[in-house]
Amino acid sequence: MQDGTKAFLYRMLETASPSGFETEAARVWRAEAETFADEVEVDSNGNSYARLKGDGPRVMIEGHIDEIGVMITHIDDDGFLWFSGIGGWDDQVLVGQRIRIIGTHETVVGIIGKKPIHQMQPEDRNKVSKMHTLWIDIGVSNAEEARELVEIGDPGVVEQPLVEFGDDLIVCRGLDNRVGAFVALEALRKLAEGERPAADVWAVAAVQEEVGLFGARTSAYHLEPDVAIAIDVTHATDHPEANVRGLGKIKVGGGPSFARGNAIHPGVFAGLVAAAKAENIPYSVESAPVRSGTDADSITRERAGIPTGLVSIPNRYMHSPSELVSLTDLDRCAGVIAAYTRRLDAEPDFRRH
Repeated sequence: MQDGTKAFLYRMLETASPSGFETEAARVWRAEAETFADEVEVDSNGNSYARLKGDGPRVMIEGHIDEIGVMITHIDDDGFLWFSGIGGWDDQVLVGQRIRIIGTHETVVGIIGKKPIHQMQPEDRNKVSKMHTLWIDIGVSNAEEARELVEIGDPGVVEQPLVEFGDDLIVCRGLDNRVGAFVALEALRKLAEGERPAADVWAVAAVQEEVGLFGARTSAYHLEPDVAIAIDVTHATDHPEANVRGLGKIKVGGGPSFARGNAIHPGVFAGLVAAAKAENIPYSVESAPVRSGTDADSITRERAGIPTGLVSIPNRYMHSPSELVSLTDLDRCAGVIAAYTRRLDAEPDFRRH
């Protein structure tokens, strides 16, 4: 991955973008898009768009830019903050974490506390921690001091720095799915820098996937594309205790994973596979018999039905403060999407004859 491209990715990953509060990350995404796209815009929901103008079919390349987070629900008399989750958490991973609160007045760092094991009854020591028993300590003495820094409804994210494992692997919170929004824009960049396609191509950084696939729904309705590619992370199964029989063999560094199933148009799936083979890009295939759990589920059912494919990035330790992906996989995902887009006919027929 080129240094400039990596710098863009890292800038975006440094921001906080919990669902419903994606503005900071989206600004970074749009600023990068403005360096090469024909048009860049943002809508009232917060979805960001970058366009390469063309006269051919309209293509939507979408990745959601939000991450899971927390929201302050109560400030008690002693200044401790109580909170709920934004999106789906494994409550146990929150214990002891530092939290970056995007406060109404300023950004504040706190720590998540719980009763120490030394003070627990023996029967409680093996119980799983629950979010409603945890609190955030921001180092104040009372509610008045706390309210000078934060307010009810302020969001937050786990405060964890990005770490590089060698030259190719990165570890960070919220890779799900800022890396998908990154790949969407990188696919557009590849199309802009190489032979431009006939297609009218829109990259989308959608919001609020983690709380209901909302941004993808409204952006797909707005664009009404002829075909769409959703990008998300998927569970890598190359670690101990992985459910290979249920999820298949999906390896970090093994290239994109293409989904097959209810929300996936078979013609788009076949086109992605053909593009990967033509470009010598390794890939895996995963099943999604009922739903994929991604924005593809929302996009495919918009308007009269939008032919949709799903390209996924293998990810270890999803929805934890330390998710892990391969930079090479990100580049391969962008490459196969660009190749697929270039191979589209001027008037593609996605009817299921």
